[in-house]
Amino acid sequence: MVKLEHRDFSVGEDKEEARDVSVSGQRLQELGYAVEFRREMSLFGVLGMSFCAIGILTGMSSAFQTGLFSGGPLGLFWGWNICSLFMFLIALSLAEICSTYPTMGGLYFWVCKMKPDMPILGFFTGWLYSMAMVFTGASGNLSIALYLASMAEVGQGRTLTRIEITAIAWAMNIFSGIINTIGTKAIGRMSAFNVWWTLGGTFVLVITLLVKAPVKNSPEFVFTNFQNFTGWESKGFVVLLGFLQAVYTLEGCETAAQVAEEAVRAEILAPLAVVGSIAGSWLIGLAYMLSLLFAVQNIASVKATTYAIPISQLFYDAVGPKLAQVCLVVVLLAQVMAAITNFTASSRLFYALARDNAFPLKKQFMALNRFQAPYWGVWVSVLIGCLISCAYIGSAVAFNAILSSAAISVMLSYMQPILIRVFWPDSIDDFGPFRLGKWSWPVNLAGFLFCIFVCVLFILPTAYPVNVLNMNYSIVAVGGLLVIITINWFWWGKHSFKGPVKTWVTPSPSLH
Repeated sequence: MVKLEHRDFSVGEDKEEARDVSVSGQRLQELGYAVEFRREMSLFGVLGMSFCAIGILTGMSSAFQTGLFSGGPLGLFWGWNICSLFMFLIALSLAEICSTYPTMGGLYFWVCKMKPDMPILGFFTGWLYSMAMVFTGASGNLSIALYLASMAEVGQGRTLTRIEITAIAWAMNIFSGIINTIGTKAIGRMSAFNVWWTLGGTFVLVITLLVKAPVKNSPEFVFTNFQNFTGWESKGFVVLLGFLQAVYTLEGCETAAQVAEEAVRAEILAPLAVVGSIAGSWLIGLAYMLSLLFAVQNIASVKATTYAIPISQLFYDAVGPKLAQVCLVVVLLAQVMAAITNFTASSRLFYALARDNAFPLKKQFMALNRFQAPYWGVWVSVLIGCLISCAYIGSAVAFNAILSSAAISVMLSYMQPILIRVFWPDSIDDFGPFRLGKWSWPVNLAGFLFCIFVCVLFILPTAYPVNVLNMNYSIVAVGGLLVIITINWFWWGKHSFKGPVKTWVTPSPSLH
């Protein structure tokens, strides 16, 4: 049995750290798990994990055109603030549960603990969320390839083929695997650095856009201008479609829970990171979005662009080719860190599922290398990511359906623990230090209803008239994933998975 790591502490600060590590380890053991990982992540590192996963610069840049063409500046501004508010409420709900159960299983483990009589619910949540993390990581690495392709187009006038873009995505998948194999310290330092990069990068982008844009749009344009390139006639529906940009950008706050067993005082730091990452992203994203709206020169030009990433056209029109490449580099490096973080989350989730017999090859997926990395989960994520990337060669429509399914799967995964807190409010007996008190149920209800709303919105067609090229195939991708998980449950899962498996038994007082 693995016990708490023994370390010698000689000064007051180190003794305080030792106490914090011991408290976190004790709480993990109370939940039935032995201490397997060294606790080396601070608040900044854990917060950075969620910031990396949200990727405010990357999400906003990659999906900006969605809102720009569906509602325009008016839809973007109000959609961002409305969705940020509800995503903040979801973050509060998840943070309260995370503080109670600070383990790397995250959403999956919380569902299992709150509804132990329904193991199928935990099984579905775990598999759905783990696949969503892998898909998101794969999409992030393809986005890196697309940003590089855009830089080649802007700087050299060279257009990369789909095969070349896919090859770059493969290379980035492998690079993400290598970085994750190095382990906790490297990921923790990278995620902490990402916080500064996000703040500094946003400052650079905002100043560059506002100073260099030849024409600055009026406040009236930024806050009231409506655009519709969707073909739908209903203005209200068009604006709602623009909400997808905000939700897609803000997903990922829960990632802090995936490294809870590697953080000091996880019952405090993890929930703070979950909530803090959304609050920070709301404000940072608002500043970045407003600078884009004040600086955009021609929305029709962005719509008609041939660049791999439409935001490249906006940069090019606003600041010229040289500074456009600088802007793309800022977003590109943020995207690299975000993609790495998604594989960090998926590998830890594979570990947690295998630990509880919810995933095959238990011994292999629980194996840690000398860097304290669950390397089997890392490289399975890489393999799946490479296979998914191949879809881009044959059809961008198919690949986009996979990406949309990942976003829906994340929201469905959010919904499971929140649903339990709404319909079984007494599912938690002993709360952690982060508690919502009398506001818990209304906050959970609001978050639950928003999850349902977003999941429905994500599967609706985004263009009219609908044809085989603009059809929203995400419902097919999500349905296929749910069918696979269902078959897996009846074929294997229900026979092997009975809920969390204790790897630590708290000694009886009589044994002391």
